[in-house]
Amino acid sequence: MNKFRLKILLPAWQELDEIASYHFHVVGSASARKITDKILDALSRLEDFPLSCPYAPDAELRDADYRMLVCGQYVCLYRLIGEVVYVYHIANGASKYSQLFK
Repeated sequence: MNKFRLKILLPAWQELDEIASYHFHVVGSASARKITDKILDALSRLEDFPLSCPYAPDAELRDADYRMLVCGQYVCLYRLIGEVVYVYHIANGASKYSQLFK
């Protein structure tokens, strides 16, 4: 089986850090660690199955081949380019995450 490379871009790392910080301050360190581990574990599965997630529902993002991995209340927006899965953003699914690209 072909293994793809996962590349989490800086904005996504920053968003993950913000998510962890929020959980740390609201619920505690165990919650922060749990949510970040859950998101990173879900993202790591894209190394084996990058096409397993649906296209983003936003028409512009879908037309640009962005896919959306849902992980609890968060969504990870990514694209497969060649052999690399690029993770662009990690956002709350209730937010207007398509505006992160504008």
